Amino acid sequence: MFEQLSDKLRSTFRNLSGKGRLSEDNIAEAMREVRVALLEADVSLEVARTFVGKVRERAIGREVLGSLTPGQAVIRVVQEELEALMGSANDALDLAARPPAVILVAGLQGAGKTTTVGKLARRLIEREKKSVLVVSADVYRPAAIRQLETVAGSVGAAFHPSDPSESPLDIVEGALTQARRSGADVLIVDTAGRLHVDGELMQEVQAIHAAIDPVETLFVVDAMTGQDAVNSARAFDEALPLTGVILTKTDGDARGGAALSIRAVTGKPIKFLGIGEGMDALEAFHPDRLASRILGMGDVLSLVEEVEAKVDRQKAEKLAKKLVKGKEFDLDDFREQMLQMQNMGGMAGMLDKLPGMDRVPQKALDRVGDRQVAQTIAIINSMTPHERRFPAVLRGSRKKRIAAGSGTQVQDVNRLLKQFMQMQKMMKRMKKKGGMRAMMQQMKGGGMPGMPF
Repeated sequence: MFEQLSDKLRSTFRNLSGKGRLSEDNIAEAMREVRVALLEADVSLEVARTFVGKVRERAIGREVLGSLTPGQAVIRVVQEELEALMGSANDALDLAARPPAVILVAGLQGAGKTTTVGKLARRLIEREKKSVLVVSADVYRPAAIRQLETVAGSVGAAFHPSDPSESPLDIVEGALTQARRSGADVLIVDTAGRLHVDGELMQEVQAIHAAIDPVETLFVVDAMTGQDAVNSARAFDEALPLTGVILTKTDGDARGGAALSIRAVTGKPIKFLGIGEGMDALEAFHPDRLASRILGMGDVLSLVEEVEAKVDRQKAEKLAKKLVKGKEFDLDDFREQMLQMQNMGGMAGMLDKLPGMDRVPQKALDRVGDRQVAQTIAIINSMTPHERRFPAVLRGSRKKRIAAGSGTQVQDVNRLLKQFMQMQKMMKRMKKKGGMRAMMQQMKGGGMPGMPF
């Protein structure tokens, strides 16, 4: 998300940073470029105009023109205004109510509501240690009920059965009764969607809201619909007391206009971003971190949290202990590192959070992309257990067989073996320098050894 906006803003600020002194003309020109960049990112005209006005007002004052590094001062002003535009800080879910805390999820059809309910349930179960019950009040699409039942099973949430012959009100009241009897901490209600905002949809969701009095009313919207997302959020906010928004499909949205406009237009915070199809692909929305990422400064805090949440600590500790005992790092270990990386959203998602990655040549990034990670796993999977433990036995005929089995070329196998040998040497050097003890300490903090980058 924000690729187009990020590229244009970085180009504008590189030009500013290269000037020893700034004039009002320099700033006015830069602000014109920022305004165009925001509009091309599908930010609403009203929001873009207000944002640029605030930045310009601060930029032509002493705060910038009196600075020893005016170019950097402008960037700081833009970052702070981006944070303010998106909400300054993360708005966490309010689950302090007497159990069960009820979360109502609303939105248009096709936005990914049901999948988002599953992602949210998984997050609450794994990160908040909550017991979660989910229910579908979508009596118009029997497939939606079956989908939620399947999703609930996959994330470990309890499911309250519903049927198209029942009324939505009866369904949610029955689910609330079950949640109270079973002692569930959270009840998540998935409501019916429509292809567009209509009166019937609003009346139904308003009646459900009145019946269950949720502590959170979340609007789920597809980020890729741009200003339509903002308009539908505004319509729902007028009908319901929304407490927040979840933007889905942000991994496919290169513009990001909805994320920059929704808070300003509706006054409601974005609470989560859907960043992929997996049930773990739901990320808390941190305006300060996202502003930093837009400006090419990375998001190390989110990366650390992701590592702590998604790395299999037991496997990491097992590898560290193995190396402490003097056993060699083998191809099975290398494969495990790659699988852990995929579990964290892939190499591309991780690199995006590192500062300065916008200055790395695209050719270099292509060599460490997600396709290469998947290819590495496929090649190692095509080896026998003996070959993984003792890579030295890999010669011409074996390499040909492995290449054929993994759908690659022999040179790809050779490239992997070269990378593996470099990793193996690094592990040996760490052991000689006493690094294994530090690695064991790192595991206690949720770190991950042997990351191949």
